[in-house]
Amino acid sequence: MDKIKIAVLVSGGGTNLGALIEAERKGIIKSGEIKLVISNKVGAYALERAKNAGIEALTVTKADCGSQAEFEDRLISLLTSHGIELIVLAGFMSILSERFTKTFSDRIINVHPSLIPSFSGKGFYGLRVHEAALEYGVKVTGATVHYVNEVPDGGKIILQKSVAVKDTDTPEVLQRRVMEKAEWIILPKACEMVSKRLIIEKSHKC
Repeated sequence: MDKIKIAVLVSGGGTNLGALIEAERKGIIKSGEIKLVISNKVGAYALERAKNAGIEALTVTKADCGSQAEFEDRLISLLTSHGIELIVLAGFMSILSERFTKTFSDRIINVHPSLIPSFSGKGFYGLRVHEAALEYGVKVTGATVHYVNEVPDGGKIILQKSVAVKDTDTPEVLQRRVMEKAEWIILPKACEMVSKRLIIEKSHKC
């Protein structure tokens, strides 16, 4: 059976993309293959990571498209033309509509830097998540990989991993630890799990 074609949607430096590329190289992701990286920000360093790994890298911005609907139409067109079967949101800073998520139902996953339902939903992204965790005084945080639906961080959970919070932590230090000890571990694992599920589903249809 052919590998599942994966697209990774990014907005920034692409640290999670880097972890996925490395996981594929090491055989942690063996049922899927990253075929496309799309950034919604011009000049995102994630695009360089993709090119260095020999992966096609494209930029699609809302400003160029003119509206959310046209932006999503462009994404859908690119994903469909490339035969993409699984979409991974890896630091993708754009909320996707119900129309988009239903087009790829149970085929979009996202990594969020907290143990959902804590510090999740609208407004919780990037450093804000870790700032909130420290303000609240939690002793344990972590990361969650979940399916994406029309509700921000609202889809079914696939994997979670906890990370200890230290008294000396700053948001930046905590962010780094959550990435290294949780996000970079469970995102590749979830990619493999979902890719394997999609292969099984395809084989049943044949």
